[in-house]
Amino acid sequence: MRALTAALLILTSACASDTATLDQFRQTLVSHDSATLALEQWCARRGIMAPAHIQALAMDDAASSPATPAIRTALQVSGAEPVRVRHVRLTCADIVLSDALNWYVPARLTPAMNVTLDTTRTPFGKVVAPLGLHRQPLPPGTPSPAACPARTIHHETAVLRRDDGVAYSLVSECYTRANIAPRRP
Repeated sequence: MRALTAALLILTSACASDTATLDQFRQTLVSHDSATLALEQWCARRGIMAPAHIQALAMDDAASSPATPAIRTALQVSGAEPVRVRHVRLTCADIVLSDALNWYVPARLTPAMNVTLDTTRTPFGKVVAPLGLHRQPLPPGTPSPAACPARTIHHETAVLRRDDGVAYSLVSECYTRANIAPRRP
């Protein structure tokens, strides 16, 4: 009986610790308009990598997630205007922190930004930072444009706007359990 009680106490303590860590993680996310900057700060704070460096690993399935009419409406684009999709996993020290789909209007970025997005592992937020990055979360209850993988601990869907208020991206970000896993020694 003592062993069972001890096991329950350990489990309860671990759950409380996970909840506190998840709350801290969410606070870090809401303190930044850029998920990349938030993840860099979190990665450093958790001791995953110092200095923290986030990379975007492109997934080959982006074409299977075309811009829906709802995404086009959120981005304020016509059915004829090109919208690209970029599916990436954001990593820090080879640990996947986020699985993200990003629908963006290439005509609202510079040509150099489009080349960088097409040819490097640079996260979207770093590439578009010179335009201004202002996150506008979708209203509660708005259906997500993409399902998150299993074991997702937090999901964000938002429209990203330039300094002039023009929408240029809609993101669906699924954050992994690695964000709240015990710290590395």
